Amino acid sequence: MSFFRRRRGIFDIFEEMLREFEEEFYELEREFERLVRERGLEVRGPFVYGFRITIGPDGKPIIEEFGNVRREAGRPRITEEREPLVDVFEEGENIIIVAEVPGVDKNKIKINATKNKLIIQASNEYRKYYKEVRLPKPVKPETAKASYKNGVLEIRIEKLEKEKKEEEGIEVKVE
Repeated sequence: MSFFRRRRGIFDIFEEMLREFEEEFYELEREFERLVRERGLEVRGPFVYGFRITIGPDGKPIIEEFGNVRREAGRPRITEEREPLVDVFEEGENIIIVAEVPGVDKNKIKINATKNKLIIQASNEYRKYYKEVRLPKPVKPETAKASYKNGVLEIRIEKLEKEKKEEEGIEVKVE
């Protein structure tokens, strides 16, 4: 029985810590709003920044940043457009591009494809997205097909040159 009392006590402590954290956060938010009003400051936002680290086919790490905070000349620059998180896959004779662009209507998405690059633009009254994607292999832009569901944009494009399948060998007789 004492085991359950101790566990419940631990949860009570966590709940109390959470309440205190929320109170401090709201107090900080009110103080920020007061300073903005008093000093007539301009408030921008939201600020979105993130990064992803993956390992490339050559074994070297690839760091990809996303969001609306970019570095230019070593300084941060905030833009109106967010850079969505994008994945590029090769699947047989196609290249598949998957981009996260939540909160926009599919009619507000514009995609422009060239042989080596894809540009994604999407917007509504609250959000704007922009991303230029270098494609791993040349593609046929006229074959591009896109679908959008639950904030995820998927684009399929045929590669320019179809991959040659390994030919079947011929049997060599030993003399």
